[in-house]
Amino acid sequence: MAVYERAYRTYSGPLTPQWSRFLVPAKYAFKNVFSSRIFLAFFVLCLLPMLAWSVWIYLFHNISALKILGTNADALRQALPIDATFFYRVLRVQGWFAFFMTMIIGPALVSPDLRNNALPLYLSRPFNRVDYVLGKLSVLAVLLSLITWVPGLVLFLLQAFLEGWEWWSGNLRAALAFFVGSWIWILVLSMLALAVSAWVKWKPVARMIFLGASFFLTATGEAINQIYHVSWGGALQFPTVSNTLWQGLFGLPATTDLPIATAWIALAGAVLTSWWMLSRKLRPYEVVK
Repeated sequence: MAVYERAYRTYSGPLTPQWSRFLVPAKYAFKNVFSSRIFLAFFVLCLLPMLAWSVWIYLFHNISALKILGTNADALRQALPIDATFFYRVLRVQGWFAFFMTMIIGPALVSPDLRNNALPLYLSRPFNRVDYVLGKLSVLAVLLSLITWVPGLVLFLLQAFLEGWEWWSGNLRAALAFFVGSWIWILVLSMLALAVSAWVKWKPVARMIFLGASFFLTATGEAINQIYHVSWGGALQFPTVSNTLWQGLFGLPATTDLPIATAWIALAGAVLTSWWMLSRKLRPYEVVK
């Protein structure tokens, strides 16, 4: 068909910077997540332990308050000191909350786009697969940060303020370990959740697979250890790998037989495998044989 009017002009307005384009899908994903009252209730529940630990830090430095409660202040302070072990326990508890939060919101991030064939609409714009993954990943990263390292560092600063500079300088490693350990756990959980969401398009099934795969791998690793009398089966167990890594970061005695190098390799393998699974599914079109 002949074109008689050549009035079309390309867009000449301002362009969104390339580095910030991943925030577009993140914006709408946040809107969907916080539209659920059940999620808001669970989010508040995740912060309650942090509130309890902050109260304990205050009581730890207020002996008169402990005496009012009818407890032996000195014995209680010795039984529950605020040191690297304390922050390691905080990270363990919040790590489990992060796991269940990922199970709730992770499968809902990618599967709707694939089920409704929306990915070609994303990738037909100046927006690549890396931007898409970063946008979805940033949702989990922000939400999990708000229940792990952000309140954890607030607890550390509160304790340092009440205890003084000597405690701060002597326990700075605990703060760094909390920060690094939280981010490693966030990255692993987020990548695994996005990979499962990309391969399983129905959210309830994806949640069941994410939870079931964790328990299945844990049982498989324990079976390998028992049958072959080895310790490397723990590389398949999320609790063992995370505890080994965190204890190494905090400088605490190891409570598992898994070498820390094996834990690092297992986590790196989980992230790389998840990225490979995502790259196989996140395409502008799908070839059906």
